[in-house]
Amino acid sequence: MLLAGLLWGSLAQAQESANSSGGNASGSGGTVAYSIGQVFYTSNSGSSGTVDQGVQHAYEIYSVGINETNLNISLTAFPNPTTENLTLQISDFINEKLFYQLYDLQGKLLTSGQVTAKQTQINTSSLPSATYFINVVNQENIKVQSFKIIKN
Repeated sequence: MLLAGLLWGSLAQAQESANSSGGNASGSGGTVAYSIGQVFYTSNSGSSGTVDQGVQHAYEIYSVGINETNLNISLTAFPNPTTENLTLQISDFINEKLFYQLYDLQGKLLTSGQVTAKQTQINTSSLPSATYFINVVNQENIKVQSFKIIKN
């Protein structure tokens, strides 16, 4: 009996899948159960689209880059820690439009404005004592510099 079981087991044509993950995906067209790590590949076509199953899919890798800002300016924020007003100072001020954005630790935008001179005053008197972040961005909303500010 043991010998027959071993022979039958070696002749059986079954697939085994060690899945690393899976789940259910649903949308307006229906619901699909999927698993990641399958060892087979099939494609099902219908009138409303095609579903490919398995992990042997063709894929493309795209390079995603970050455009660096080439501004030769020096930014400072003082006093830090602050109580009433924070000064954002820019040496070698140029005519590039720059903006500041003040965020709390949860990422909520509290205030923002345009940097219009070498020194820009930011009123912090109404803010509670906490840690904040100021991002200086250009007109394309690309971050030029970021500061961690402590309000006493």
